[in-house]
Amino acid sequence: MTVLKWKPYGDLVRLSDRINRLFENDLMSEGIKGTEGYTDWNPSTDIYETKDSYVFKIEIPGIKKDDIEIDLKENILSIRGEKKENTEIKKENYHRVESFCGSFSRSFTIPKDINPKKIEATLKDGILELKIGKADEIKAKKIQIEVK
Repeated sequence: MTVLKWKPYGDLVRLSDRINRLFENDLMSEGIKGTEGYTDWNPSTDIYETKDSYVFKIEIPGIKKDDIEIDLKENILSIRGEKKENTEIKKENYHRVESFCGSFSRSFTIPKDINPKKIEATLKDGILELKIGKADEIKAKKIQIEVK
């Protein structure tokens, strides 16, 4: 018999993510927009925090810089883009189509302790990385003790 460690917090996070993705999608449509493989999709996103910033890594392979739009209003970060269909190859020449084409839109609520002047966005190897700097007054500051 194998004993597995139960991780209730991880299970709740995964459940919460699935529920959020369910409500982000249009429940009434099938997601198809005229051609096979052309659908709305949600790119996978990793979010973590460092000492100086919040970092978002979004997987968007095959999308060009000009097809991405990033907005920050108050504490809502919105990322929109579109992966265009490969029109160089005719449909009848395909044996299988598994890659997604179409538009995506993701929005994230971020903490208010950011510095909007310290935002960097880079796109490399299909990964969009956003670094949003924390406000200076929020960062932990070491205080030296003076001996008298």
